[in-house]
Amino acid sequence: MSTEEKYMKEAIRQAQKAAKLGDVPIGCVIVYDGKIIGRGYNRRMADKTVLAHAEIIAIRKACKKLDDWRLEDCTMYVTLEPCPMCAGAIVQARIPKVVIGCMNPKAGCAGSVLDMLHEDGFNHQVQTEIGILEEECSRMLSEFFRQLRRKKTVAKAEDQPANC
Repeated sequence: MSTEEKYMKEAIRQAQKAAKLGDVPIGCVIVYDGKIIGRGYNRRMADKTVLAHAEIIAIRKACKKLDDWRLEDCTMYVTLEPCPMCAGAIVQARIPKVVIGCMNPKAGCAGSVLDMLHEDGFNHQVQTEIGILEEECSRMLSEFFRQLRRKKTVAKAEDQPANC
């Protein structure tokens, strides 16, 4: 198992925590000097705030651990391509490398919809590695949304009046 796979496995474990809470399973870890210094998983529904993304939570913890807002010598591992908010936070935190499990064609900002991590106009660009444990990350998300649609269908059917 490569170093990238090792840390992506931990990001997947974090994502599974989100799924157990009923949140979209997205997980993130930040590594510094061979050690995980920040972990996060999506908690938007649990915390009732749009700011509770896996990357933001992990960045907050890593900054606290290093006692600095700059994460210049860190690598982030995230199961899903970052959204605009998280991509902006990654650039602002000066994270040099982000390893991404699977891409997000509807909201991703590391190349899918926009590419904020490689924007020449910014004072910091991010090296990206895409597709680490991609199938596992993608399957986890697909299964979550499949179950969510199934629950909504059942709930909708139960709300229908019975025909007599």
